[in-house]
Amino acid sequence: MLRHIPGLQSLKAFDAAARHLSFTKAAQELNVTPAAVSHQIKELEEATGVSLFQRTSRHMQLTRHGELLRPAVADALEGLTRALQRIRQSENPTQVRVTASPSIAAKWLVPRIDRFLDSVPGADVRIDVSSSVLDFDRDDVDVAIRFGDGNYPGLEVDKLFHDVLFPVCSPAVLTRRKPIREPRDLLQHTLIHLEYEAQGAVWPNWRMWMLAAGVKDFNDTRGLHFSQTSLAIQAAIDGHGVALGDSTLVGDDLASGRLVKPFELSLRSPAQFAYHLITRRDTSGRPMTRAFRNWILAEALTTAGG
Repeated sequence: MLRHIPGLQSLKAFDAAARHLSFTKAAQELNVTPAAVSHQIKELEEATGVSLFQRTSRHMQLTRHGELLRPAVADALEGLTRALQRIRQSENPTQVRVTASPSIAAKWLVPRIDRFLDSVPGADVRIDVSSSVLDFDRDDVDVAIRFGDGNYPGLEVDKLFHDVLFPVCSPAVLTRRKPIREPRDLLQHTLIHLEYEAQGAVWPNWRMWMLAAGVKDFNDTRGLHFSQTSLAIQAAIDGHGVALGDSTLVGDDLASGRLVKPFELSLRSPAQFAYHLITRRDTSGRPMTRAFRNWILAEALTTAGG
């Protein structure tokens, strides 16, 4: 019989360490030190009277007792998380927790969030900017916007936009000494690149656009290179060069005049790449979640490229 019930921190440390088979990785997940994880595991082992991990010089694995305990702890933590979520939701009916990828949050969601707040007085919107793997139970979220193929089994998934990409730049770039009248003129300007590849497909890039425009002698190693769309777009707004902007994220900047389109030639984004709205299948018990989902879908229809 247990001498005392292990504390929550010990159980969380064990769960993380059991999944990663590494105290270091568990510590990174829990935002503590590896020594703290080791201490929590030791406390749990003292409470149970058995060893939970077998350590060697090269790796770590669960003991027979650890394997027995692992699913029970995972189920207990998941059940506790869900119960706390239900409490939070019942006590905060006006709150909606949203997680969104960085670029869509910066260039699309946040600039128009006032429209939702105006339409739903008293709404308490909590926005977390993240591209991490989505887990509604672990992360305690109601609504998510993620970029990818939309493969989220068991969840409600709505594709938000059908994007096309085209050159964009600051109006000031067009007034400089080197004019931009035809695609080849872009070779005299700094090109802003976005590098992204996943699921066997490449996000449309300058090499693809130049080939479509009939420019074959093109060196795509020069210029500015980014891994995040919002940064590439901001560089274009600041006059640092010409970027390939996707219609969803540059729509507001084109409408305001911060960006212009020197050419109409565009490329369609691959089917593997899109922004998706993700919610639980049944949101009937959460009127605020349902209201936010409906608002997002309506806004997507009015967005350029939607």
